Amino acid sequence: MEEGKRQKQIAGLLNEEMNLIFQRLSLSMIGGGMVSISGVKVTPDLLEARFYLSFFQVQDPEAALGKIEERHHEIKKELSARVRHQLRSIPVLKFFRDDTLDHVFKMEELFKKIKDPGTE
Repeated sequence: MEEGKRQKQIAGLLNEEMNLIFQRLSLSMIGGGMVSISGVKVTPDLLEARFYLSFFQVQDPEAALGKIEERHHEIKKELSARVRHQLRSIPVLKFFRDDTLDHVFKMEELFKKIKDPGTE
């Protein structure tokens, strides 16, 4: 099912605001690496927002995701203060790990091995 116009608008707004909140709460640098929001999906009923987080050079991404989830209440409070005039209700926030970057690095390694089979 294709995303509606309103879903895309809200996802864009939440993405922008959440990036600012992550910087303000020092959540963009965790565990010696960088955390960024790679995507936001909003359900058609606008009741749930799914944030996909990309972890770059983070030692333990699962622990970093746990730290973010621990601060869920603080994040939601900050978000509701920032978007209270644009949204009637704040959606339920869910955080997921986006491992696309890991797959890209693995694919690059495989291509290097295929291209140059003598070096391992």
